[in-house]
Amino acid sequence: MVMKVHGTILSPPVMRVFAALYEKDLEFEYIHVDVAARENKDEHFLALNPFGQIPAFEDGDLKLFESRAITQYIAHVYTDKGTPLVCEGKPMATVGVWMEVEAHQFDPAARKLQWELVYKSMQGKATDAAAVEENEAKLAKVLDIYEARLSQSKYLGCDCFTLADLHHLPALINLMGTPVKKLFDARPKVSAWVADIMARPASAKVFALRYQQ
Repeated sequence: MVMKVHGTILSPPVMRVFAALYEKDLEFEYIHVDVAARENKDEHFLALNPFGQIPAFEDGDLKLFESRAITQYIAHVYTDKGTPLVCEGKPMATVGVWMEVEAHQFDPAARKLQWELVYKSMQGKATDAAAVEENEAKLAKVLDIYEARLSQSKYLGCDCFTLADLHHLPALINLMGTPVKKLFDARPKVSAWVADIMARPASAKVFALRYQQ
């Protein structure tokens, strides 16, 4: 049975799942969920994700939600396919640390910046300049730590591309087209890391989907 991803292409968590599937060269069916029409609150969708949030994921009789949990499932179960994305033994502990850093340090500021600079404009809403300034400052502090880390290792978790890097892709796709790009460009190691991630064939496929909308 082909795996199914329920969501919207513009959603960063959905893009994160797409990226993992493309890195693994796995076939999947994309099922559009019309959030504006509140299809994510329908009984059928709530059976897949009781919180009514996208994405929802199916692999046979297995149903999952939460994008980072889905990517970990894909990486650990389909180890013989495509890019490894995870490591064996002690190195995986460090990868796990940086996966947590992405979720709890990088993503909160990056998510707010995407809302202000990307999604609000799509909806014809005004940008909150104060919120942008506040979250740029927060993101800059995180990127300073990334710069130091990437001076020691090619990627965040180790010298191989893993989920710790992949989980950043949706934010990078969205923010590289905004003034926030300057924060990444100002840090040579971070800038090279972003360029590396964005140049991956799987990333290009996600990027292409993103701009079909």
